[in-house]
Amino acid sequence: MSADTVPVTGWGRTAPTAARPIRLRSYEEAVAAVRGCGGRGGIPRGLGRAYGDAAQNAGGAVFDMTALNRVHAIDAEGGTVLCDAGVSLHRLMQVLLPLGWFVPVAPGTRYVTVGGAIGTDVHGTNHHVSGSFSRHVLSFELLTADGEIRTVRRGTTLFDATTGGMGLTGMILTATVQFQPVETSLMSVDTERARDLDDLMVRLTTGDRGYRYSVAWIDLLARGSATGRAVLTRGDHAPLEALRTPGLLAGGTRARRDPLAFRPPRFPAPPAFLPEGLVNRTTVGLLNELWYRRAPRARTGRLQRISAFFHPLDGVPHWNRIYGRGGLVQYQFVVGHGQEEALRRIVRRVSGERCPSFHAALKRFGDADPGWLSFPVPGWSLALDFPTGLPGLAPLLDELDEEVAAAGGRVCLAKDSRLRPDLLAAMYPRLDEFRALRAELDPHGVFTSDLSRRLTL
Repeated sequence: MSADTVPVTGWGRTAPTAARPIRLRSYEEAVAAVRGCGGRGGIPRGLGRAYGDAAQNAGGAVFDMTALNRVHAIDAEGGTVLCDAGVSLHRLMQVLLPLGWFVPVAPGTRYVTVGGAIGTDVHGTNHHVSGSFSRHVLSFELLTADGEIRTVRRGTTLFDATTGGMGLTGMILTATVQFQPVETSLMSVDTERARDLDDLMVRLTTGDRGYRYSVAWIDLLARGSATGRAVLTRGDHAPLEALRTPGLLAGGTRARRDPLAFRPPRFPAPPAFLPEGLVNRTTVGLLNELWYRRAPRARTGRLQRISAFFHPLDGVPHWNRIYGRGGLVQYQFVVGHGQEEALRRIVRRVSGERCPSFHAALKRFGDADPGWLSFPVPGWSLALDFPTGLPGLAPLLDELDEEVAAAGGRVCLAKDSRLRPDLLAAMYPRLDEFRALRAELDPHGVFTSDLSRRLTL
């Protein structure tokens, strides 16, 4: 490792590689960095929350975008925001919530930059209603491999190739995003238990139309008749009227005084080094049992703070350390409607292998957005996390990949660090178009990453 390189890894802390970080502070610096990044190219990187190797570049440059973090203009009446690509969703919540606006799509962490949200076309628990992040982007400025800055508008080929394009079509510098109006910074939440996977899918299918946000936590260590038992949480932004009901929220008087306050809690971070094996079948089994038993059989209208509803893990800095130095594999896939049996087989297989995954989340996706490599398609999405040291994990995930591809589904590239390239074309039908556009737009591979080399994107 040379003196000017550092180890870089994704949030999963797997497969670190050495790269040269370049912190960009102006658009002029960005242009100069792209034009002079060298033979191994470079890749934009935000806050490093992609789990896999999408924002790594072995032997090359990594463009740190986090200093390009200005909010340039806010239309407080119409809810549009013009900001730099390095602005985080957390910062936009701080700025926009007091004005009565909320991000249109909230992924599992608010520590994602706007550029990262576009480059991965992130989704949230409201995909069945609101689609992916790109649906709410009006335009962006893109620095391409030739050093030129282009204004890219929705509905164009370059827009569709870039949204979900994993940073490989160029560097997003600014974006104009449409936010959604809210009356409070609270959520009205309904919670219920499902006895097994079939019961859960029925509840999701019949009830999701009545909610903006919907997600189910699944106990993947439960077996037999309880296989796929789950806690289903659904909700919407609480109106002002809801704050007048006493007893639904601790500190309700304060909430009524300041209904749009955004004060997420912050807890101590885990130690930098934890012993291996903390996340295992015993510990996860106990947590799963506690979580399921403590959940109400049915509760409606409970008020909850936005930070607790969307981002409970964000309150613990570096929570990924609990998996030990080996890190974690986040595996997320989607299979279409009509492929429910494939989902059942995968859940039964993971449960039968006794794989400890505390964070197992099932969602229903709605209509897909036009991004060529955007992950969501209409159907069922399951996200799982596993400690990397789990015996037999690699062959198990290879088999799940085959199952997903055979069902016409796909895995999420933003979370991947191990997919075989031969399965990619089956999962992403517009892959050849993406490769052709990249070859035309960036013939020398200025924008490149460990992900793009591994999968020949």
